Amino acid sequence: MDNLTHSLAGWALGQAGLKRKTRKGLAALILGANMPDIDVFFGWVPWVPLATHRGFTHGIVGVLVMPPLLAGLLWGLDRWQQRRGAVFESGLAMHFGWLLALSYLGTFTHPLLDWQTTYSVQLMAPFNARWYHADTLFIIDAWVIMILVTGIALSRRREAAGGAWRRPAVAALAGVLTYIGGNSLLTGLAKNALLLDEPYVAADAVYASPPPLLFWQRELAWRHGSAMAWGNYDPFVRVASLNDYTAPVGTGMADPRVRTALRAVPTFARWSTMPFAAVERAPCRTVVTIADARYGRTLASSRFSRRVTMPSGAPRC
Repeated sequence: MDNLTHSLAGWALGQAGLKRKTRKGLAALILGANMPDIDVFFGWVPWVPLATHRGFTHGIVGVLVMPPLLAGLLWGLDRWQQRRGAVFESGLAMHFGWLLALSYLGTFTHPLLDWQTTYSVQLMAPFNARWYHADTLFIIDAWVIMILVTGIALSRRREAAGGAWRRPAVAALAGVLTYIGGNSLLTGLAKNALLLDEPYVAADAVYASPPPLLFWQRELAWRHGSAMAWGNYDPFVRVASLNDYTAPVGTGMADPRVRTALRAVPTFARWSTMPFAAVERAPCRTVVTIADARYGRTLASSRFSRRVTMPSGAPRC
C-alpha cells in the first residue's frame, strides 16, 4: 500500500483511543505503520533479504526487531525534550511499555496491508523468499483511504467538541476490515471461476488484482508451465466463470539470453513473480525486454518492464 494509507491506519488506531495510553503514542503508531518501508534505502546492501523491498523488514523477524528501536528513539526524544523544559500539551505521562506495544501494533499493520495487494510481501524472510499475496486491495485503494479519512475527521471534530471521539475511528477501522473481508470473498470467487474454466484448471500461480475503483472486479493473470494467460472476472456478469480470457502465450523465460538479461536487473528479478520476456535479435546486439504479467498483458502495456541490451558477439561487431 501507499504510505498515506499506512499513515492513516496508524492515525485511526490512535483516534480509536490508543493515543491516550502514553505520551508519543500517536507518533509510535504512525511511524511504526511506515517503518518497514525503510528498506527502500537499503537496496545497495549485500544481504539480499534486506536489499529486497518488502523483504526482511516486512517479514515476521523484521516486525519483531524494529519496534523496540522505534520505541527507544521516541523515548530518547522525550527525555531530551524534558531536559530542555518542554511542556507537553497532551498532559499524558510517558509509559515505555505502552510505547513499545503501540510501536509493535503500528508496525504490524504495515505488512498486513501490503499482504493484501498483488505486489506481495516476503512474510517469512529471511528464512525463505516466497512472496505472499491476498489480492484483496488495489495498491492505492481509494475506498480504504476514504473510510479512514472520514473516520479520523469525525473523530477529531468530536474530540475538539468534547464528545465521544473514539467511536468514528473505531467504526472506520471496522469498516476497513469488513471491506477487506468482502474483497477476500470476491477474490476467492474469481480464482474459483478460473478453476472451472478449461483448460486452466491447474495453474501454477494465479493473481487476481482489483482495479483502482471497481473493487468487485478482478483482473487475473496466471501461469501454467511455460505459458501464461489473462482474464477478467465480474460477479455482476458471471458469478461462477470468467467473463473472458486470452489464449495462452509462452513466457519466453527458458531462453538462456533472457536468463542472462535477468542477472543485469537483479532488483526486478527478485521482485517479479510472473515474468515474461521477448528477445529482439540484431547483427551486433540482442535486446531482451522483460515485464511482469501482473501489470500488463503485453510487454508494451506493462507498467513495469526492463530492457537489457547485450552484445551478440558476432564477428566484425
